[in-house]
Amino acid sequence: MDINYELYKVFYYVAKTLSFSEASKQLYISQSAVSQSIKSLETKLNQHLFVRSTKKVKLTPEGEMLFKHVEPAVNLIIRGENQILDANTLNGGQLRIGASDTICRYFLIPYLKEFHAHFPNVHIKVTNQTSARCVDLLDNGQVDLIVTNFPNPRMNTVSNIRQVKEFKDIFIANIHQFSYLKGKTMQLEELLSYPILMLDKQSMTSEFLHSLFQQKQLDLVPEIELSSNDLLIDLARIGLGIAFVPEFCLPPNDPDLFCIQTTDVLPPRHIVVGYNDHVPISEAAKYFIESL
Repeated sequence: MDINYELYKVFYYVAKTLSFSEASKQLYISQSAVSQSIKSLETKLNQHLFVRSTKKVKLTPEGEMLFKHVEPAVNLIIRGENQILDANTLNGGQLRIGASDTICRYFLIPYLKEFHAHFPNVHIKVTNQTSARCVDLLDNGQVDLIVTNFPNPRMNTVSNIRQVKEFKDIFIANIHQFSYLKGKTMQLEELLSYPILMLDKQSMTSEFLHSLFQQKQLDLVPEIELSSNDLLIDLARIGLGIAFVPEFCLPPNDPDLFCIQTTDVLPPRHIVVGYNDHVPISEAAKYFIESL
């Protein structure tokens, strides 16, 4: 079927923004031209791709199916164009990274600072998602590389994974509210009698902790589930419960918090950088990976 790439490009921007007007702005063409392109593509495919109303636009099931294929293709073309324009130099271009909020704040910042100091003309774009969603970003060609927690069962689609840091997870509590637990070694089963604060089910950390309890045939029911380790630490600091967080998130010598020891030695986890060999990566991405 002979369909002009420009039609797919217009479809991509409308599907991504779910707005004909916003797509026209990003493409620098009129809204009428966007509408005509979508109409032409629908005619050629003999399918309705969008449901239009006065207030919103949404994809039809056929549109969603097409977008799953068009999105990585368009991103791959854009990446190729950028690499050619960069001419394999570090004097411009873009470094696109997918990482969680926690990894960005507590691990990546010094590396980003050093990279920017050496190559100020390379635009750095960081997309924050959970470690699981970061794999989707990489698969869809939206980022050059991802930095995530490991183990991560979603990483089986990533062809190149390199370990960059080992870390431990810890249980922390308020030193005044839970002073009677300081110096005590607890079993995981004992922890269940206390309010547990942890990341929500979308995170690899949550999956990791639930797995530890399931291995002991214990049912973990957290008191509070959040999407931020920083908030978990704040809530533990005011005595709302026992928080489970990566050790590197804990401020050094925090006067209000202490680490609860467990009889079960928690297995270490890792921070890894992942990228796909079958997709060419820029010189900027190569340099950044080596710096990690």
